[in-house]
Amino acid sequence: MYQKLVIVGRLGRDPEMRYLPDGTAVTSMNVATDRRWTDKNTGQPVEETTWFRVSVWGRQGESVNQYLSKGRMVLVEGHLRPDPQTGSPRIYTRQDGTAGSSFEMTAEVVRFLGGREEGGSSGNYDNTSQGGGKPAAQEEDDIPF
Repeated sequence: MYQKLVIVGRLGRDPEMRYLPDGTAVTSMNVATDRRWTDKNTGQPVEETTWFRVSVWGRQGESVNQYLSKGRMVLVEGHLRPDPQTGSPRIYTRQDGTAGSSFEMTAEVVRFLGGREEGGSSGNYDNTSQGGGKPAAQEEDDIPF
């Protein structure tokens, strides 16, 4: 048997990384996916947002924590992790009293989509040791068009 889930969405907040006692990094992030369509009965546009709680392990988790931030678009390939007690998505009650569910996902591949200008970061960044994470200067002759 085999299961694979592919989602494309935006981060709802900055990723959070922690280390397990054995030194393994695990990064958690929330990804919102949107689906839009027109209701056939009313002709009105409808939008549905589904949230996924994604765990990214090891070096890939460290990269996600370092380079991604709220608002950035990502493609995530992985598998669903059901609630161990029910075998379904985790069900909870929101602050307003309505029911909600959380889809838990373990990432196998995370691809960063869009430019760095999207989602909180702006400018070109030089990640070499000399650049120190500061915006890199770009000469007119360096523009590839």
